[in-house]
Amino acid sequence: MTDLLPSYLQGAWWTSPRGTTDEDGTPTGGTVVRDASTGEEIVRIDSTGIDLAGAVEYARTVGQRSLGALTFHQRALLLKQLAVVLTEHKEELYELSKRSGSTVRDSYADVDGGIGVLFTYSSKGRRELPNATVLLDGPVEPLSKDGSFLGRHVYTRLPGVAVQINAFNFPMWGALEKFAPAFLAGVPSIVKPATPTAYVAEAWVRILVDSGLLPDGSLQLVSGSLPGIFDLLRLGDLVAFTGSASTAAGLRAQAADGVRFTSETDSINASVLGPDAVPGTPEFDAYVKQLMIELTTKAGQKCTAIRRAIVPAPLVAPLVDALRAKISERVVIGDPHVAEVTMGPLVSTAQRDEVLRQVDALLAAGGEMLLGTTDAPEVLRADGTTGPAPEGAFVTPMLVGFADTSTPAVHEVEAFGPVSSVLGYSTVAEAAELVGRGGGSLVTSVATNDPQVATELLAGIAAYNGRVLFLNRDDARTSTGHGSPVPHLVHGGPGRAGGGEELGGIRAVRHFMQRTAIQGTPEILTAITGVWHTGAGTDRAVHPFRKSLAELRLGDQVESGLRPLSLEDIEAFAHSTGDTFYAHMDEEAAEANPFFGGRVAHGYLLVSWAAGLFVSPEPGPVLANYGLENLRFLTPVKPGDAIRVTLTAKQITPRETDTYGEVRWDAVIHNQRDEVVATYDVLTLVEKELAPAA
Repeated sequence: MTDLLPSYLQGAWWTSPRGTTDEDGTPTGGTVVRDASTGEEIVRIDSTGIDLAGAVEYARTVGQRSLGALTFHQRALLLKQLAVVLTEHKEELYELSKRSGSTVRDSYADVDGGIGVLFTYSSKGRRELPNATVLLDGPVEPLSKDGSFLGRHVYTRLPGVAVQINAFNFPMWGALEKFAPAFLAGVPSIVKPATPTAYVAEAWVRILVDSGLLPDGSLQLVSGSLPGIFDLLRLGDLVAFTGSASTAAGLRAQAADGVRFTSETDSINASVLGPDAVPGTPEFDAYVKQLMIELTTKAGQKCTAIRRAIVPAPLVAPLVDALRAKISERVVIGDPHVAEVTMGPLVSTAQRDEVLRQVDALLAAGGEMLLGTTDAPEVLRADGTTGPAPEGAFVTPMLVGFADTSTPAVHEVEAFGPVSSVLGYSTVAEAAELVGRGGGSLVTSVATNDPQVATELLAGIAAYNGRVLFLNRDDARTSTGHGSPVPHLVHGGPGRAGGGEELGGIRAVRHFMQRTAIQGTPEILTAITGVWHTGAGTDRAVHPFRKSLAELRLGDQVESGLRPLSLEDIEAFAHSTGDTFYAHMDEEAAEANPFFGGRVAHGYLLVSWAAGLFVSPEPGPVLANYGLENLRFLTPVKPGDAIRVTLTAKQITPRETDTYGEVRWDAVIHNQRDEVVATYDVLTLVEKELAPAA
């Protein structure tokens, strides 16, 4: 590494001019970052002289232009390629992370977790978003009787930059879980990692830059502070912050009107042991294991870690005894460079001192140390010896008990390390009330095999949590765990937890976009959205099944003639399928039905016939029918009626990595009186180009 950690700005690596040495070659200037286990200097951080105005403008111009030229699917494919590159470098990232106190197991959450976010958003982007740049939100809203004036909601990307300010505990996952949805939305990012682990962030950014895959301006890195950044931001920009609640409040106050500010902050998360989860049950065992994992993973430096263990009062002592045995059996404290170590140090001695101050505050408020100690522990050193390591940031796992569960400190003071408090409760309602006293949390977990307990707790705690995990014997082996957010589900929480949301699948992509209501004619809405709207232009000159994606256009249509339906047709379908429901077979019973007034055709008979009416059966560009969506039966069809179908190319989605794409067809079945019988979408796979003749 260099003496001063560089930043990546405006397409180039930059280092502050303060990166100098004295006469004997000793580095000077900047904030020193040290190895969490040994105190050895790793690197210095300084952003003095940084051109933040230039970086912001570069993102708004170059970054916006390069990302705006890509569709959702093209961006999603790039996310996959970036994930593959990082996967190839996992081992070096593991090794580097050891200097911050992370064991390899800790790095699974950070390194592999960050890579997993990229893979997930790549997959969801290609499955759930169109191969376009505009995202629809909800159905069409008819605004006129004749269909000439429509309304619809759409999402378009924000025109500015996403400034992402991250915490020290997850220098890779914490940044990538913000970067991935912003990138997919088409918004460039400026990433500012926390100083103690900024060298890990610089490493993965360098890997991505060296890959040559990043669109110009899509990702910039600031190693150091962001002086005056809020003075540079305006409507269309946003800030996503992870860290302490107090810092979030100070930053939020600096944000100008129109600048979106999302925060995910520390919270006093809880884990409830259900009254049925007594010692000897799988739920009790799972609870003890989970509590041990949350205490020791990342040395408890997780915003989602369990800070309050809420258990039935008679089970406090058995829980402490079981946890003590589990820690004695599984936990080895020491330098993560030693393979046997399962819990490393805190990120720095400053953080160690802060954790111990908060533990003292809990004890001073009436807490009792039930497990562990504030004394410096004996640790396994890098050379294999055991003993004190005064230059390292080591602490033991600690459990603090409170006889008075109403003590304010236990619900307000967070020791951001391997520290949890234990609170006893008498009723499920009391347990729920204790959870709520935390003032808003990222997550609460519940260990119970009793559905009634789960239902009662959720009703009492959901409003205070961004996520609730139910743990029992059936999911203990497959659960992702109390402290592990997954990209598919929302990460964030109300109140003290910041009041914001991250992740949550495609929900997070929308955070970087603006929802707008648009109004206009079917033709205009079709052009804007890339989705055909009823009333827009159509073309019936060539059967659309004879066209490849290259030839197919929105509005290409086929309309069939009428096909009459007889009672014999209904009965033949009933006997061939086994669907002899009375509405199709029993005239008297069908007449008594308030919907039908007599025997009617099966809905699926009508859909089957419709396929025969619109299909072009010869081999050609249409490769397969892979489903129906939004099927609704609106008007019953009786013997003697006839049906016809109109099929219109509604949405065309080429696949970036295949020789075919998807076509969504608008299907409408009418009867001989031009009443709408059924509406639905037909989904097909169609070749991009016509196959050459044999």
